[in-house]
Amino acid sequence: MFRIESKIDTKGADFLRNQAAYLELLDKYRETLATVKSGGSPQAVAKHKERGKLLARERIDLLVDRNTPFIELSALAAYGMYDGGFPSAGVVTGIGVIHGKEVMIIANDATVKGGTYVKETIKKHVRAQEIAMENRLPCVYLVDSGGVFLPEQANVFPDKYDFGRFFFNQARLSAKGIPQVAVVMGSCTAGGAYVPAMSDETIIVRNQGTIFIGGPPLVKAATGQEVTAEELGGAEVHTMISGVADHLAENDVHAIQICRNIFESIKRHQYQDLETHPIVEPCYNPEELYGILPIDLKKPVDSKEIIARMVDGSLFHEFKERYAPTITTGFARIMGYPVGIIANNGVLFGETALKGAHFVELCTSRNIPILFLQNVTGFIVGKEYERAGIARDGAKFVHAVANADVPKFTVVFGGSFGAGNYAMAGRAYEPRFLFMYPSSKISVMGGEQAAGVLITVKEEQLKAAGKQLSDEERDKLQETILKKYEVEGSAYFSTAHLWDDGIIDPVDTRKILGLAIAISQNKKYEKTQYGVFRM
Repeated sequence: MFRIESKIDTKGADFLRNQAAYLELLDKYRETLATVKSGGSPQAVAKHKERGKLLARERIDLLVDRNTPFIELSALAAYGMYDGGFPSAGVVTGIGVIHGKEVMIIANDATVKGGTYVKETIKKHVRAQEIAMENRLPCVYLVDSGGVFLPEQANVFPDKYDFGRFFFNQARLSAKGIPQVAVVMGSCTAGGAYVPAMSDETIIVRNQGTIFIGGPPLVKAATGQEVTAEELGGAEVHTMISGVADHLAENDVHAIQICRNIFESIKRHQYQDLETHPIVEPCYNPEELYGILPIDLKKPVDSKEIIARMVDGSLFHEFKERYAPTITTGFARIMGYPVGIIANNGVLFGETALKGAHFVELCTSRNIPILFLQNVTGFIVGKEYERAGIARDGAKFVHAVANADVPKFTVVFGGSFGAGNYAMAGRAYEPRFLFMYPSSKISVMGGEQAAGVLITVKEEQLKAAGKQLSDEERDKLQETILKKYEVEGSAYFSTAHLWDDGIIDPVDTRKILGLAIAISQNKKYEKTQYGVFRM
């Protein structure tokens, strides 16, 4: 491999200006993240602690091995929704290490509406189980939830990927031999009672954890019987009488220790061998990314400058360097692991798509994971390109990416627009993980392009009716469209709706990707099979 020679002047005015602007974005992100991670209202947090309970993230900190990373996923889920009433969608999910084994952790935050579930909570919980299934990760459920948030029941109960999907996924995980442990640290009500009941082993905290299909109010309404929560489904009942729980804990700390003890007997799956090398830090400081990453998406960015600050030793073996330069392809290592990289350098042309498809074939034939670095405006448009077969060539790239069965990882470092999102392993193409930067944008097209299209359509409609759009009406319409696309195209809107697995600090990308590749080794890579490529 050859070392990438950076052409960036890190003391130049443009670099320093961009760096200052990016650090402002990063400060906003960090402040937002800190606020969200504080959980529910101060009153709810105080009440939770008065009951002798640990907070959701405190429980996780005790559960995972000391001095090991915990990758929290979708921390800003439901951000800006429900009048700010569901920070992190009321559930903390992420990947940590317990006794040296990577584990998916799903922890209810009872300070947020009693740990109840809205649409985004469910989507986040289901996504965590999907990641566990894709990567054969054992699951730990830290249960402290009142079940469905009843005012939103129509959005959370009946559909394919609604509340019932949890238990479907638990059954599928179990059938695949993927261990699951539940720790009941508070309420576990209604359908939620199946979480511990469908786990391999279940721990329940005395005088704190409860498990029941119907709580005391429902029992009274249905049968007239008056019963306390402890009598109905407390720890004594389930560890001595029903057998629904297997271990009795005295408090949160004791429960977590029992859970850690269980993992001593759980074996780590490692099916896919990757040839690893000693870890070498990049030759360039990753913090220089703040001065390089695009804030104004109209300004081009050489993706090799991004790669140089992300890969081991800044070493990169480029593939087809001189052909189709609007995409960069090549091999490198991240935290010692081999990876193929596909990074945007501009719009996708027909030859760009062919180059991308060819490189995907190389990676799948060699069982090498693929990293997609997105900053893409989409595919080229115009008469000459349509006649040259841009749709046919673009389809080859999409075809290759869709069927690539090596792990795919996607990071949006700039814009992600139109069909370029698909070809570059957007969410619909099932990358193992997809992360955004605070500056990232994502939408079907840019705001200015969308405004141009929609205004043209409106003018044609009015023209057919014998009318026309005034300058004032045109300006107002353009302003409205631009504002809508600015809001809905932001990384915060994306992550709130769980279109990604979270916004990350660019400096953390390298270690997050290293752990992601390590996690992917828990499942043997499947042989890739392609269908028909239109030639």
